[in-house]
Amino acid sequence: MNSNKLALMMLGGFLILSGCVKEEPAEVRTDQTMMNHDEMEDGMSHGEMEGHMSHDEVMQLKDSTGENELIVPPVLERNIDGDVTYTVKAQKGETQIFNGSKTKTYGYNGTFLGPMLQFTKGETIKIRTINELDQETTFHWHGLEVAADADGGPHDALQPGEERVIEFKVTQEAATLWFHPHPHGNTADQVYNGLAGLIFIEDENSKHLNVPDDYGKNDFPLIIQDKLFDENHQLNYREARNEDGTIGDTLLINGTVNPKLTVEKEKVRLRIVNGSNARNYTFKLNSGDSFVQIGTDGGFLNEPVTVQEVTLTPSERAEIVIDFQAIDATSDLALVNEDGSVLLPFDISHSNGVASELSTQLNDFTLTAEEKNLPVNKTVELFGMMDHVTINGKKFDPDRIDFTQEQGVTEVWEIYNKPDMMGGMIHPFHVHGAQFKIISRDGAAPPENEQGWKDSIAVHPDETVKIAIQFKNKGLYMFHCHILEHEDNGMMGQVLVE
Repeated sequence: MNSNKLALMMLGGFLILSGCVKEEPAEVRTDQTMMNHDEMEDGMSHGEMEGHMSHDEVMQLKDSTGENELIVPPVLERNIDGDVTYTVKAQKGETQIFNGSKTKTYGYNGTFLGPMLQFTKGETIKIRTINELDQETTFHWHGLEVAADADGGPHDALQPGEERVIEFKVTQEAATLWFHPHPHGNTADQVYNGLAGLIFIEDENSKHLNVPDDYGKNDFPLIIQDKLFDENHQLNYREARNEDGTIGDTLLINGTVNPKLTVEKEKVRLRIVNGSNARNYTFKLNSGDSFVQIGTDGGFLNEPVTVQEVTLTPSERAEIVIDFQAIDATSDLALVNEDGSVLLPFDISHSNGVASELSTQLNDFTLTAEEKNLPVNKTVELFGMMDHVTINGKKFDPDRIDFTQEQGVTEVWEIYNKPDMMGGMIHPFHVHGAQFKIISRDGAAPPENEQGWKDSIAVHPDETVKIAIQFKNKGLYMFHCHILEHEDNGMMGQVLVE
C-alpha cells in the first residue's frame, strides 16, 4: 500500500455535513436530532465513526518554496463575430505542473483551470458553453444572479460533444465570482481535476473607486486549491477521494505549485477564492501585520475593515488589500495558513508602485430594520457525515421540491448546524441564484467583514445563522453544502422560485 493511500485511510472522513431542511418549529429539531443520531449509529460501522475527523485534524500543507512565479489566469477575449459574447469549452489534456512531468487535467479553454470573464452591470451576456470532455458536465456560474435555466445546476447537464448558448442580463454590483461544474455525483471529481474559472463584475461605482485594479500588476486573483498527487504526479481522484471531503498536502494557487508573487511597494489587491473540495483556510501574514478586507462573496463592504486574518470555507471569497509600502520589505513576508503553512511568499521589489489612498466609502450595503425583524420562513438543519449526509432526512432527489419562494420577496432562512456523535464540524452552506445578507450568528450581529453580500456561509457546529434572501429570477435552484463530496453524496435540496 503506498503512503498516499495509507495517509488517506488514516484521515478517514474528516468532514460531516448535514442538512435537515424543515419548516416545523425549532422545538421539533430536538426529538429528530436524537432519532438521527441513533439511526446514524445503526447505519455506520465503528470504523467509519472513528474515521470521521474535524477540520482541526486535517493533513498539513507543504510549505511553498516560492520557486515558481504565480500564474495569472488570462482574460478571455470576447468573440468578434456573431452575437455570442464568450465561448467557454470544458476540455481535458495534460499540464506541466511539476518540472519534467505532465499531469492529466481538465480545464476551461485550456488544459487546467480557466480564464477570467469580465462582465459589466447592465449589459446582456451570451455564452456558448461546449462540453469537450468524455463525460457529462454543467457550467455553473457561482454567485451570479441569473434565471435558473442559465444557472448550470445538475438539471442542465451537457453530454459529451453537446453545446448550449445561455443569455442573461447582468443585474448585480461589482463582485468576484467564479464558475465550475455541477453534475450530480461527479462535481468533486471534475473540480479536483481542474475545472474552475473566474468572473469579475464591474459597475459604475467600482470604476470610480480608488482601489487597486490593474489586473496582473496590483490586482491578483488567487484560486486556492489543495491536491494530493501520486508518485507519478497524477491527481488520481479515485485514490485520493474521501467520502467526508477530499484534502491534499500540496497547495496550488492558480494552478501554480510552490508559488511566489512579485509585487512592488504599493497597495496590492488579492481576490481570494477558496476553490478547494473541502479544506478551510485562515489567511494571515507571517509578520503579524494587519491588512484590510474590502469585499465579500458578492461585492464591496461599505468601508475597508482592518483585520489580522480572514477565514474562508470552500467556495467563499474575500477581497483584501495589503500595503507593501508600509511593511518591512527586508523580512521573508508570506501569506500563511493558521497552522503556519507557507501559502504564498512575496518578493517585494525595490521600486515603488502607485502611491494611493484607498477609498474610505466603498458601498452602500444595508441590512434594514424590516429585514432584521422578519419572521423565520424556512429552517435548514445541517447534519450527517460521509455518505450518511441528508437534507431533511433525505438524499437529494431531482424530482422533489424542498422549498418554494416567491420571486422578489425577501424571506429569512434559519440555518442550524446540528452536531453529531463526533461533535460536528464547520459546514459551508451555499445557495444558487441569489446573494443574501447575514442577519445574525447565534443572535448576534455578524462581524464587520461579513456585513456584505454573500452566497456561501460557514456554519459552525451547534451554531444558528439567520440570513435574508431574495431571488430576482424564477426557476429551480439548488442549496447545498459546498464540501463537494457531501454535495455529491446527496446533501442538497431545491427551492422553486415562482
